[in-house]
Amino acid sequence: MNAIITVVGSDKVGIIAKVSAFLADRDINIEDISQTVLSGNFVMMMMVNLSSSSKALEEIKRELTVLGDTLNVSISLMHEKVFSAMHRI
Repeated sequence: MNAIITVVGSDKVGIIAKVSAFLADRDINIEDISQTVLSGNFVMMMMVNLSSSSKALEEIKRELTVLGDTLNVSISLMHEKVFSAMHRI
């Protein structure tokens, strides 16, 4: 099962490292990643594969929200099908 994770906030050292470590600790593989810094704002989008994780999507969402709070960034996760439907033209 694939999902999309977005991370947005003020740029600082360690955002990618901490989000990546969080995912690795839960057996979530990063399939694709894109990140940039725009005028000091960090923006990252990842496609991840949740099929090896023992945690439910909603639990991972809650834990990512907590991680985002500790990093002072906004982290969201949604199923790939929901993301695709929302962004269909």
